[in-house]
Amino acid sequence: MISGLLGKKLGMTRILSDNGRQYAVTVLKVEQHEVLFCKTVEKHGYDAAVVGTVEAEERKISKPMRGYFKALGKRFFKRIKEFRLPADKLPEVGSIYGADLFSSGQFVDVSAVSIGKGFAGAMKRHNFGGLRASHGVSLSHRSHGSTGNREDPGKVFKGKKMAGHLGNKQVTIQNLRVHGVDGDLLLLRGGVPGPEGGYVLVKCAIKKEQPQ
Repeated sequence: MISGLLGKKLGMTRILSDNGRQYAVTVLKVEQHEVLFCKTVEKHGYDAAVVGTVEAEERKISKPMRGYFKALGKRFFKRIKEFRLPADKLPEVGSIYGADLFSSGQFVDVSAVSIGKGFAGAMKRHNFGGLRASHGVSLSHRSHGSTGNREDPGKVFKGKKMAGHLGNKQVTIQNLRVHGVDGDLLLLRGGVPGPEGGYVLVKCAIKKEQPQ
């Protein structure tokens, strides 16, 4: 059985439950996924299922990818992803699935590239408290303070939390609960990384026992 899918982040909203409690949920649009082919240990060194989603016109696909899809005898897709699976759980080539892969109450891990925010100071990047607002501090209230030491060792240690590039990196949020599935929409409680309109990878949680 496939363990994940790709979804387009539409944004966030809130849902009221029957007992009056409200939940912040992220809405993902999940188009149909088709299993393109399966990799095997004998031929590729490992077992995996390769799936495609978001159908596209041929003219919008690069030449190498056109040849790739034509060799498989499949439609053209904008996005492909492979999922490693045991040999006895590889799906049938050509099978279709969508948001109904998951069910309400299930736990998932969500991965995506976070929103890039450029160069950021230590307070925004690492949640530093900053320097004092008065009494001797002049024009450096949001600085990170001392970064080095005395003569020994006389250097800044690698990994020191300082100002620098923030965001635009792979981020995974674990153990998000599936609030529900509505057609091709997947509702997840809480926020997920990435901008609106971006694609995120949703997989079965690896650290949380799934509800029976």
